[in-house]
Amino acid sequence: MLDRYTSPELAALFSDRCTFELWREVELAVLEAWVHAGVAPAAALAAAAAVPAPTPEQVAEEERRTRHDVVAFVHAWTAGMPPAAAGWVHRGVTSSDIVDTATGLRLARAGDLLVAAADRLVAVLREHALAHRHTVRVGRTHGRHAAPTVWGLRVADLAFGAARCRDRLAEARDAVAVAKVAGPVGSYAGLGPGIEQRVAAGLGLRTGPAATQVVLRDSIAHWTWCLALLAGICEAVALEVRHGARSELAELAEPFAPGQAGSSAMPHKRNPVTAEKICGLARVVRGYVTPVLEGVALWHERDISHSSVERICLPDAAAITEHLLASTADLVTGLVVDADRMRATLDAAGEVVFSAAALDVLLEAGLDRRQAYRLVQQHAAGPDFLSSLYQAARAAGAELTPERWAAVADLDRELAEAGVVFDRLAGLR
Repeated sequence: MLDRYTSPELAALFSDRCTFELWREVELAVLEAWVHAGVAPAAALAAAAAVPAPTPEQVAEEERRTRHDVVAFVHAWTAGMPPAAAGWVHRGVTSSDIVDTATGLRLARAGDLLVAAADRLVAVLREHALAHRHTVRVGRTHGRHAAPTVWGLRVADLAFGAARCRDRLAEARDAVAVAKVAGPVGSYAGLGPGIEQRVAAGLGLRTGPAATQVVLRDSIAHWTWCLALLAGICEAVALEVRHGARSELAELAEPFAPGQAGSSAMPHKRNPVTAEKICGLARVVRGYVTPVLEGVALWHERDISHSSVERICLPDAAAITEHLLASTADLVTGLVVDADRMRATLDAAGEVVFSAAALDVLLEAGLDRRQAYRLVQQHAAGPDFLSSLYQAARAAGAELTPERWAAVADLDRELAEAGVVFDRLAGLR
């Protein structure tokens, strides 16, 4: 995790110190379940709860000897307990009972932070789109002028996409919030399912239907995939800004702070550096999906090839995605939209942007589709598009009136039905 791209909250959540605090939390929940079952003495729980989690340095010192992180943690933690209490710690459970349950807690809490960040992005995109529901521009497909539209419509699409991805992450957050306390191979030997149920309830998690020594990693892979989807939405927003900021268009511009420098050699430059950063970091998040996904298939139900991957990929993906969501929301909040430039670009595109409307009118006027398409295509390449097309269509037998033909280039008519999108957007959560 790089400090540059990591919030203090996520840095703390994925720190070694938090790892050991989470493991202690799970261990205490297991011991409490034993006490509730009438097996362990309440004094053992009280004594264990009085001892704080060991420091990362203490665990590291033990791990140099044990070469096992959970064993090192248990040794370091129980060193400060009376022997009678220490003997009840980690009773009946295996390392993955503790680690996977703690992972469920950690990913759920990270998911809460990420969903909150996604909420903000959705809100920012929604408000920006509504503010630009009448900002006319030329729509583009394949990088070419297509038909008239409004800037707010493009942003509305991104707002709905961000909302869908946020909701997917909220579902993935709940799916990964699982307690696994089923013993060395998931058979509940020496435990019984009641212990797991008690632990899950105490930690605010749910129990899974089955496990081996570990929780099957499909839910964790899904959680990571949802981060990649959110990163993809951020990239789509940023890419739109990058295209709009090109000198030939100059329709959009990133906020530029006083004293900010765009280039070390060319002082006039105002580069879209935030948007470019977003596009770059989105690639990184996507890159974590495959390694995590490959942790679903493990040797004989369980090996630790997933462990090293998750130590890197899960915190990094979470931190970078949160940074992307915040950066994209800030980008949209400060985005400079040159509405006059957008309209000028549309006007400069000429009448060809109404080719789809012209084709529809020719079909209504009785021309064969192939004939109508060919006429529109031929005349779009020449001057006086609509005037010459009108004459050619009349000569071909189209039943046209000047009034009906004039409506082809009516911009208000072209955009009249787009309002339904903004009505939907107004109700977006």
